Amino acid sequence: MRIERLVAEYGAPELGIGTAAPRLSWTRAGGGGVQRGYEVQLRTADGAVEERGVAGPEQVLVAWPFRDLRSRERVEVQVRAESDAGWSPWSEPLAIEAGLLSPGDVEARFVSPRHVGGLDGGAVVLARDLELQGPVASARLYVTAHGVYDAWIGGRRVGDHHLDPGWTAYDARLRYQTFDVTEHLRAPGADRIAVGLGNGWYRGQLTWTHQRDTYGDRLALLAQLEVTFEDGRRQTVVTDERWRAGTTGVLADDLYDGQTTDLRQALAPDAVADGPVDVLEAGPATGTGRLVAPTGPPVREVATVPAREVRASPSGRQIVDFGQNVVGWVRLRVTGERGDTVTVRHAEVLEDGELGVRPLRAARATDTYVLAGGEQVLEPAYTFHGFRYAEVTGAEVRAQDARAVVVSSDLRRTGWFACSDPAVNRLHENVVWGMRGNFLDVPTDCPQRDERLGWTGDIQVFAPTATFLFDVGGFLGSWLQDLAAEQQPDGGVPYVVPDVVRELRGPGPDGGQHTPAAGWADAAVHVPWTLYERYGDVGVLERQYGSMRAWVEKARALAGDSLLWDTGFQFGDWLDPDAPPDDSAAVKADPGVVATAYLARSAHLLARTAEVLGHDADARWYAGLSADVGDAFRAAYVGADGAVRSDCQTVYALTLVWDLLATDAQRRGAGSRLATLVREADFHVSTGFLGTPLILDALCRAGHPELAHAMLLTRTRPSWLYPVGMGATTVWERWDSLLPDGSIHPSAMTSFNHYAYGAVADWLHRSVAGLAPAAPGYREVTVRPLVTGQLASASARLDSPYGPLAVTWRLVEGRFELDLEVPPGVTAHLDLPLDEQPRTVGPGTHHVAGAWVPVGRPLPAG
Repeated sequence: MRIERLVAEYGAPELGIGTAAPRLSWTRAGGGGVQRGYEVQLRTADGAVEERGVAGPEQVLVAWPFRDLRSRERVEVQVRAESDAGWSPWSEPLAIEAGLLSPGDVEARFVSPRHVGGLDGGAVVLARDLELQGPVASARLYVTAHGVYDAWIGGRRVGDHHLDPGWTAYDARLRYQTFDVTEHLRAPGADRIAVGLGNGWYRGQLTWTHQRDTYGDRLALLAQLEVTFEDGRRQTVVTDERWRAGTTGVLADDLYDGQTTDLRQALAPDAVADGPVDVLEAGPATGTGRLVAPTGPPVREVATVPAREVRASPSGRQIVDFGQNVVGWVRLRVTGERGDTVTVRHAEVLEDGELGVRPLRAARATDTYVLAGGEQVLEPAYTFHGFRYAEVTGAEVRAQDARAVVVSSDLRRTGWFACSDPAVNRLHENVVWGMRGNFLDVPTDCPQRDERLGWTGDIQVFAPTATFLFDVGGFLGSWLQDLAAEQQPDGGVPYVVPDVVRELRGPGPDGGQHTPAAGWADAAVHVPWTLYERYGDVGVLERQYGSMRAWVEKARALAGDSLLWDTGFQFGDWLDPDAPPDDSAAVKADPGVVATAYLARSAHLLARTAEVLGHDADARWYAGLSADVGDAFRAAYVGADGAVRSDCQTVYALTLVWDLLATDAQRRGAGSRLATLVREADFHVSTGFLGTPLILDALCRAGHPELAHAMLLTRTRPSWLYPVGMGATTVWERWDSLLPDGSIHPSAMTSFNHYAYGAVADWLHRSVAGLAPAAPGYREVTVRPLVTGQLASASARLDSPYGPLAVTWRLVEGRFELDLEVPPGVTAHLDLPLDEQPRTVGPGTHHVAGAWVPVGRPLPAG
């Protein structure tokens, strides 16, 4: 037995962790049986060693067993585990370094350019000279900004992040980053620190209102450079009045519109900084009390995609096709004369052979460069775009000269899926690409138009898929802290987080107060529960419990004495395929049915959360509330035969999956009616954002997995595979964002990179491949592939919190074969399509084979 992948918290940040007592996790390999206990060894900087032993099998997010870390303290930890086979060797050491854990640790102040960098100006540089007092032993740079920044010491870039400090609820939480700059200061020429500042989310356009100063109208920098010399002396350099400011060749930068760069002028770090700065007075918007360390990975360049071809459009324009819809920018090698202008415009699709920019709405998505002359590599620093195609003017481009730079939060990939149908595999790959593009510091709805917001409803439905595909525990944990910070005093949850729409803070269209929306606001409850279910993270439930409870109480108040939430605005089953192009909320599912079902479900999840946390009185109260809402729901909306008001796929999906029916007759009737609706729709999807994640599970619960597979495999619109057939490389916002004739959907709201409908991938993992969590953190799993014969094989692999889990099944001449890999610490419950009883297996590799017993019912011919 050996210890593998020892991490603190979720493995991020790599430096400057923001807690004094980081939880530890590890995986085990090589056998050894059940873990009976473990020991943790701590080695401090002065060489002192401490050990703590703990009995039991826990190995995921276990409590820190030592004294709290101090700010800046660096330690090493090792772990070993005991089983029936004895003790494992000690793990490789894990270095943990605390960040600035108290506001008192921050000596720096925010500084802002006095005469340059105004709201209509371009990016600026802030700099100061360094006079080091001796040979450097170690050095750390703690830095954040109002805007986005890139830092340089001695002309060498600090770190490989992009768009730091990211986007949070800036008024309450502003991330700072920690960098090891020891080697920067040891290198020759380390006599200057310079930081470029762009607008980013802080001062760039946000939302369709195009407001540019949502958080403030001044760029600002806070930096603290701490140097320890070989003789033990320390020097601290902070942002203060001694810093200077200057303009750069970035003449304009905006996340929506793009970047304009004059390469004849110096960029950061080389631009001259000779103007004064103002030291900003400490206050709610400029104080250090809101500084927090990251809990997830930074935005990085995670891939590059070479151009597939360069073609001429019907109008003669030069179009570069990268073959994949991505998020990032174009890196372009060009040769030109000094003063020549090169323009790069971006779009996700072509329409009539030209760049299809209408879906971008007001976002210009254009990068412009004035050349310095000769051969140059062009790329922006303070923007990003969603695109597959780029139109280049001002320079002749060959395919080998262009690459798409893909940027995203650098999340660790954890989940994979494949099956016998190439179109389904492409669908799954589209889900991965869509998530990669939209998980850029916040979970956004789309990455390309004048929106790009953290819509709560989108991540509420997608979180189960996200937690399988990538390690998002720290990423979504941070976003949930923003949600709690943005939550209204009455418990109302905004439509978007960070909240820049701010509808709940003003009057509604009828003069009354805007109300939260079911399915969107419920992210406050559903997302923390998903993180607990998939990662075994009790801490996220503890931290979010107040937010979860406040939301359920708000929803209960909106429902009133009737416990039916049937008033106020609702997005409802948003983007139901039958909704008019100009009214996406005009859907088939009755909004009261949907909202009341969500109230029942959120109360149920809150009751389970209270039970986990030991809040027994709350657990009983909210379980009772959920039951009472269910009773009201059935009395108002459900017939004795299981018919549900508004009689559409979504309402039956909600009632079946969330167990809102009381009698077997209602369950049989609802299941039968859902099956009829699916057959009448010729297996087409008829659900929007809230029904889509549940519809296939509902069919399976109703005893019709063959109908679920038929719906999955339908190729014509509306369906999951229609976009695949149309050449999609990400998931679309609408089922038919591109019409069969190749024209773009007429709505003003059409995105070709929108992950919500990709929530189906969770069903692929759990029900097609058959790998589902049965206990928090996948400590127990259920292996129950629903094998109908419509697919000949499927597989899923997950790097779970306990280690690699993998299942592969295939049909071979009427026989079913399955291979299973179970890591130490995990128990697997097998329920297979064989003539045998369910059974349980432990860690190891397992092979099962036998005569296949089909599940579901045969579909009629044709």
